Amino acid sequence: MSRAAQRNGAVAPRRPGEDGGELHAHLHTLRLSSPSSKSSADALSPDICPVCKSSRYLNPNMRFLVNPECYHKMCESCVDRIFSQGPAPCPVAGCGRTLRKQRFRKQTFEDIQVEKEVDVRRRVAKTFNRRQDEFNSLLDYNNYLEEVETLTFNLLNHIDSAATEAKLAAYASQNASSISQNATLQTQETASLEAREAAEKEQARVRRESARREEEEERREKAEGKQEVLDQLARGQGNAEAIARESQRVVLKKSTARRTAAERQRQQQTSLTGDPFNTNTNNNNNATNGAADSGFFIKGLKPVVKAEPEKPYDAFGGLSAKKDYYLLQDYYEHPWLDNARTDPQITAGGYDVKEYYARTLLEAFGGLGCFIQDEVAARDRPSSTSVATVAAAAAAAAAGDADSGMGDVL
Repeated sequence: MSRAAQRNGAVAPRRPGEDGGELHAHLHTLRLSSPSSKSSADALSPDICPVCKSSRYLNPNMRFLVNPECYHKMCESCVDRIFSQGPAPCPVAGCGRTLRKQRFRKQTFEDIQVEKEVDVRRRVAKTFNRRQDEFNSLLDYNNYLEEVETLTFNLLNHIDSAATEAKLAAYASQNASSISQNATLQTQETASLEAREAAEKEQARVRRESARREEEEERREKAEGKQEVLDQLARGQGNAEAIARESQRVVLKKSTARRTAAERQRQQQTSLTGDPFNTNTNNNNNATNGAADSGFFIKGLKPVVKAEPEKPYDAFGGLSAKKDYYLLQDYYEHPWLDNARTDPQITAGGYDVKEYYARTLLEAFGGLGCFIQDEVAARDRPSSTSVATVAAAAAAAAAGDADSGMGDVL
């Protein structure tokens, strides 16, 4: 500001920072962090052990482990030093839970809450492993999933933890057989899926290798055909156009035959492979319907149907050789039969008199199961206009006439 203006009483504008109050307020906002806040930030750092305060900066090979009991992270050296002699309380202040060394493992997820939720969901899924085909409807299955999700939410947020753990234990004890069967099915399906994927990868590799060989062979045949054409032209044998057409025809014939053979081979492999990994089974052998005494009950489950014991194999399909009207004996007294047993003209060809017994008795008692009056009454009924019914009535009438004309076989 000029001196003339100062003499006239004009006020000069202040520059930033010339006022003492504003400068003090500006410096007050630039406070440094205290040592206590710095130490707490170090304790929460993912690269510093909360027990021994070792840093990954000084020890790049340091590994952190967590225990599913409390999910407190500590370095591997602290785990070896504290828990090598046996179970010990957690060294983190305020925890005090008893931990064991064999349960420590490497942390999978960066967020410890995600790690805890994955473990809880895995533990609940091992117990509540019902399948959709065990329920009567999709609504019942969705209600079951909602109840399981409610239990999982309670465990994650520590809501009625004791009651929830009691429900889990009661359900696991009362449904041990169904849980084991569903776990076995899940293992089989997983193994089947892995085997199917491996087989598909192998088939894809074989197809790629076959395609590569076919391409190389086709390229080689084309090169040989061109060279043969050039040799024939160089020798001056025949017309050039005729030689080129013949070469193209031979190459096309070879490529077609090769592709046909490859397609036939692929079809044979597909027919022989089939579907050996099908494990679609329906598991309805449930022990109980939830744990009623613990307040957890699953609605909508299909009724338990016990499988019938497998019957022994019967080559005759249930038909019995036992006769209803007579009993075949091993010996019958008769002079002719005694002579037939000892006559070499009869027994020389391997004939057995017992066959005569069986045939004669079968012919004698063969008509005892026929009731002529019932067949006649059925024949006299008015027949319908159906062609099949008329044909059946005619056949029955013909059979009745034949039976009435037969004499007494005895």
